[in-house]
Amino acid sequence: MNKTMDLFDLHCDTAFECATKLGGADINKGARHISLARAGYLNNWRQVFAIFMPDEYRGEAAERHYERVRDYLHRQAKIFPREFVIANDSDGFHDNAAKCRAIISVEGGSALAGKIERVQSLYNDGVRLITLTWNDSNELADGIRAEKGRGLTDFGRNAVREMNRLHMAVDVSHLSDAGFYDVAEISEAPFVASHSNARKLCGNARNLTDDMISIISSRGGVIGLNFYVGFLREDENAHMTDILRHAEYMLSLGCENCLCLGSDFDGCDIPPDMSGIESMGELYEHFLRLNYSEDLVKKIFSRNAENYFKKYIFED
Repeated sequence: MNKTMDLFDLHCDTAFECATKLGGADINKGARHISLARAGYLNNWRQVFAIFMPDEYRGEAAERHYERVRDYLHRQAKIFPREFVIANDSDGFHDNAAKCRAIISVEGGSALAGKIERVQSLYNDGVRLITLTWNDSNELADGIRAEKGRGLTDFGRNAVREMNRLHMAVDVSHLSDAGFYDVAEISEAPFVASHSNARKLCGNARNLTDDMISIISSRGGVIGLNFYVGFLREDENAHMTDILRHAEYMLSLGCENCLCLGSDFDGCDIPPDMSGIESMGELYEHFLRLNYSEDLVKKIFSRNAENYFKKYIFED
């Protein structure tokens, strides 16, 4: 296993799991796939922790749910002040002494409760990325499983503009195809797909078409490879090699400076030959054994995401 590797993972559901399903278990113990203790071998670890918004929450209920997981994350930063640092500015993002530099995201724009001023409120809480929808519709747009598949609402368009103004990353994972193209039309900043794979290799609608991949890549955005077995293979009989299969395909579309990791740890079933964060060293070595250059592997595992956040979110 690579003992000194850097890792920047664009999506996990660990905070949601710990805060809502595991009785507030601390981040050192973590959940199924991620904990501080299990990530001790990493040299330079940045992790996006999603505040997942189940589709049944709307309005005040969505606000309260968001606050519950938000408060959990900030409480962990106080319990583990040197190990777990919330990166809400450039200093936090570059805090080399921290074991984990945590970036807060929200998975589902229902956390805004239809109020444009809440974009600023979430920003003030440390949120630096919003996945506009989960699978169903909300106040911003239809998700990929919504029956009508509509694009951005007027509120959704205004929310994207406000996120651009504040330098928050707009995330199109889970968004309807129509919503994707609406974001491509109106977003002035490069946007991301934090945890999505290639639809050409696995026809699940949650994955990206070739055109979507090319749009994100050509505009300076980033795409995180998702480890969920159902997004790697339609029959869900996926293994670690299928992650490399999707990587190889996206690289063939010109994604050398775009491709990242968006594991979806603690939010999905991962391949049986992986156990969680401790498997990342083995995945790294697997890329190298297949004759990927170390420079390219470093881009995929950390540098591409780091460059995006430095340039567009923290503005170094």
